[in-house]
Amino acid sequence: MPRVRTPAEVRPADVADAAAIAEVYRPYVTDSVASFETVAPDAGDLAQRMLSASRLPWFVACRDGAVVGYAYAARHRSREAYRWSVDCSVYLTAGERGAGTGRALYARLLPELAALGHVTAFAGIALPNPASVGLHTAVGFTPVGVYRAAGFKSGRWHDVGWWQRPLRELPPVPAEPVAWSPGTVPVSGAARPVPPTS
Repeated sequence: MPRVRTPAEVRPADVADAAAIAEVYRPYVTDSVASFETVAPDAGDLAQRMLSASRLPWFVACRDGAVVGYAYAARHRSREAYRWSVDCSVYLTAGERGAGTGRALYARLLPELAALGHVTAFAGIALPNPASVGLHTAVGFTPVGVYRAAGFKSGRWHDVGWWQRPLRELPPVPAEPVAWSPGTVPVSGAARPVPPTS
């Protein structure tokens, strides 16, 4: 009978976690097509991303004090009318997959985004990737389309599927999203999170 592991602890990430995050992310760049980056970013690169001007949440999952996964949000597109939409990503160490850690990370990230005033979350998944599709479906994302042959890596072309999830009810006139800071609880009376669909 398999041993049931206790859930990993999820907490806000800060630049002090950048080196550990880089270690989790590196295999996705160097050994797979899950990321379309071709050079693995180092701790400095990731710290810079974490502190970008429109700062968005990053969370880490820890087990026995070590970072075993992380989730973050980034701007969906650069043009101003997109500023209420975000792209979300989760990355886990190999041993953490299937342990519920991806869901635990999203359970912290998605409500935080809603409270900051964001309205819609997107996730791009290089196909095929049944584990990532399963995770995003489980937390309420639904498929909205496929970019055919969107990226070339590891000697071939890859499709990217796109999934979407509402974070809150559509406001008639949305307030400006609030920048995130680790350790602070965002306050937004207008942001009512939308639960995942079953």
